[in-house]
Amino acid sequence: MGGIGWEDYRRHDAVGLAELVASGAVSAEDLLDAALERADRVEPTINAIRYRMTGSARARARGGPTGPFGGVPFLVKDLGQHIAGVPTGSGSRALAGFRRPETSTVVRRWTDAGLVILGRSATPEFGARAVTEPALGGPTRNPWDPGRTPGGSSGGSAAAVAAGIVPVAGASDGGGSIRIPAAACGLFGLKPGRGVVPSGPDVAESFHGAAVQGVLSRTVRDSAAMLDVLAGPDPAGPYRVQPPGRPCADAVRDDPERLRIGMTAASPLGGEVDPEAVAAVRDAAELLTSLGHVVEESAPAVDGRGLAGDFLTCWFGMIATQVAGARALTGCGDDAFETETRVMAAIGAATPAPVYLAAQARWQRHTRALADFHTRYDLLLTPTLARPPWPIGALDLPTPARIAARALLAVGAGGLLGRPGLIDGLIDANFAPVPFTQLANVTGRPAMSVPLYRTPGGLPLGVQFVGRPGAEPELLALGGQLERARPWAHLEPDLP
Repeated sequence: MGGIGWEDYRRHDAVGLAELVASGAVSAEDLLDAALERADRVEPTINAIRYRMTGSARARARGGPTGPFGGVPFLVKDLGQHIAGVPTGSGSRALAGFRRPETSTVVRRWTDAGLVILGRSATPEFGARAVTEPALGGPTRNPWDPGRTPGGSSGGSAAAVAAGIVPVAGASDGGGSIRIPAAACGLFGLKPGRGVVPSGPDVAESFHGAAVQGVLSRTVRDSAAMLDVLAGPDPAGPYRVQPPGRPCADAVRDDPERLRIGMTAASPLGGEVDPEAVAAVRDAAELLTSLGHVVEESAPAVDGRGLAGDFLTCWFGMIATQVAGARALTGCGDDAFETETRVMAAIGAATPAPVYLAAQARWQRHTRALADFHTRYDLLLTPTLARPPWPIGALDLPTPARIAARALLAVGAGGLLGRPGLIDGLIDANFAPVPFTQLANVTGRPAMSVPLYRTPGGLPLGVQFVGRPGAEPELLALGGQLERARPWAHLEPDLP
């Protein structure tokens, strides 16, 4: 075996690379060399890898790993995807260098499948934002335009896959963190439904089951084969989910039956949606119609601002818990956390338990509204993003607000930031560019972002499909059909 050149490495997806290794055409070491060489070339531009594991990756590649992804280079996200004895920083200075005692269930399943983990991908602090711009390590940049964000919180994984370092990478999604970076970077991203993929062993489920583990990929079949690897019962899980009737990898090969799809491009918050995001949905509707599906203008009767407020109330509580946990583990002080994180944590800590529980209980109201929509339509089609990928720093707290927040935090009055009028402002600041993705998390439904559209300037802008519980095979079948009709995996950014 004489190695593999960049063009051949980039031309194959993860399933294809594994087939090359299994046939003896290349070795796992050849693939790792190609991945590391590509990382060395593009990392100065995109800054996607937070922690490298070159030594252990080389040892694993030499061992000739086997499995459905035997020998394929891979990145895990630096959040919730722990490897025993290896630092998991969660994007935070507070946890930089902290080593977890256990390996996450999803990581065990990835290694059992033969993947070669070469490092950890960048994430914002505690995965709390829709951009990947942590103080620890600096911003990750979009390979299609390094002045713009790759999205978040799985922005490091998305940038690495789009730039060709690895064909697929670990990701997670608690409010859109697989679908948002997929849409921004021209990738396919499937968020599995609640309980489909285990969250253990440290937790039975994360964020009331709204946060799930998954991957970002260039091809639909990679995401399908990955779901076959990840899905399955977990003894520590809170419930057992009915497995698909057949492997997801098989579902991708067949066109779905004629689907009835409800479409909306209106922001659930009532704000502006960029004309390009509207055009992306209209374009997808035309393609779907040409493939024989029925697409109609329709939206679920969900109170969008109410859902955003209920989501944020619980989100801030989760961030408060994570900050408190980091303090307990490391003994760090307030200066170890970013200002935005401290603001969210202060609001969460000041929220009375009855207010939190009432907000979480209202998630069921939103779930019923979406379930009613799905009695009439198989899928919901929306933009994934309300605008094309935005510039680095665009979602930073404005300087006056940052100064005011720090002053309140300094005197222990950070809870005042959660007053009703300010919460409305936080909803708009956090969700204006990404108002469409949280519905699938709150309701536990599977959803995918499909990279069908490019702006006139060449920026990716994905569209989102949301399905019923258990609709992962249906979504993947549609994704495969769309990919065959309008291939995208061959497109690559202009990088060194």
